[in-house]
Amino acid sequence: MDIDRIIEKAGGADEIAALAGVGLEAVRKWRQSRMVPTKHWPALLRVPGIALQDLTADLTAPQTPQEQERETDVSNPCPPGANAALVLADGTVLWGRGFGAHTEGAVGELCFSTGMTGYQETLTDPSFAGQIVTFTFPHIGNVGTNADDNEAPKMAALGAVVKEDITAPASWRSNEPLAAWLKQHGRAGISGVDTRAITRTLRDSGPQTAILAFPENGRIDTDSLLNRGRQWPGLEGMDLAKEVTQPKRVWTEGVWETTRPARTENRRRVVAMDYGAKDNILRCLVTAGCDVTVLPATATAEEILELKPEGVFLSNGPGDPAATGTYAVPAIRTVLDANVPVFGICLGHQLLAQALGGKTYKLERGHRGANQPVKDVETGRVEITSQNHGFAVDEKSLPADVKVTHVSLFDGSNEGIASTTKDAFSVQYHPEASPGPSDSFYLFERFVAVMDRRAKAGA
Repeated sequence: MDIDRIIEKAGGADEIAALAGVGLEAVRKWRQSRMVPTKHWPALLRVPGIALQDLTADLTAPQTPQEQERETDVSNPCPPGANAALVLADGTVLWGRGFGAHTEGAVGELCFSTGMTGYQETLTDPSFAGQIVTFTFPHIGNVGTNADDNEAPKMAALGAVVKEDITAPASWRSNEPLAAWLKQHGRAGISGVDTRAITRTLRDSGPQTAILAFPENGRIDTDSLLNRGRQWPGLEGMDLAKEVTQPKRVWTEGVWETTRPARTENRRRVVAMDYGAKDNILRCLVTAGCDVTVLPATATAEEILELKPEGVFLSNGPGDPAATGTYAVPAIRTVLDANVPVFGICLGHQLLAQALGGKTYKLERGHRGANQPVKDVETGRVEITSQNHGFAVDEKSLPADVKVTHVSLFDGSNEGIASTTKDAFSVQYHPEASPGPSDSFYLFERFVAVMDRRAKAGA
């Protein structure tokens, strides 16, 4: 590696420092050590004139037998220091360091999340099934993991993409390092990649199919991975709710904050449909005043109504709402016809929209993170919300008796609806704030208020 030549190709020390996101002191150390750390290679490879061979070890130096084997093995083009790869369907190959469980290649939709906290809640959110999550915040794993922060029994996301190497946990709540936790769940992560470049790609070009490989033998055939990735059909038309839903159960645990005590009187019977429900959503229902029975995604209208609910909650979940709607929408319509109040969020919002006569579509750029601004159309109030969805409700398809209640201030897409003839409303975002702000807890209270009003009226 001719470090001076590489710096010259990049336009000088100032330019290469800005490109790699480091200071001039780091560039000085590169000159001293005669090499650029591998985590900065993806950024440098975008510079015209700099190729992978420019960044590899000095070919004039004696090679070890392992290096000779690596050089002659065309199925293993890993640069020195790398043992994992993220291959995008557009042909981009990002080298990095793997952690967690070894995998020959987990393929799914690559997305990014902007949350600065709550990586464990994000990775266990069932809405991320079928997706590989890129974290825009660089320090992921620094507080370890613990059993309390899981939002489902197992990790739903297919893998994690982070910038910095995982550090030792620095939190009294940690029971296990992130890498060990991932290994326990059979999932891999990759560090040392340019997450900003990934985010820009997804922002500008929309969702990308990607495959994350961290093989135990260290051999990575990027051409084979690329072919596998391009054969993946994508999330459109894919019903994933059946894969993440859980069996019937009764939920009794409320939220942890002592500042929000649970309502103990006049509690309401609620059936929560589990299309991929996060645990904290169920906690919020309990705290707001609901006695919650959770039914699996495939439960029929007869099974729902048999429990004589005062309200039905439609949860979040993964996949294409049109695919899940083939069995969920008929059940929801029957519940609506039975004059039972309905409250939906995320996938549940999209399913309610279909049951009321609307349609859904795939967004060019999904909404994922804990800082998404949403405007309440009626009050003008702006809420900072937690979101995770790649599909949206088509407002133009909504019938006259359904009104828009919330809109995204990012792209103007729909974030909430309400029926003008039935006690049914829904929002696209996650009001349970795990992770994220708690601006929208009032929606659970609004749902309970509807049931209270009907109980008082003898409905």
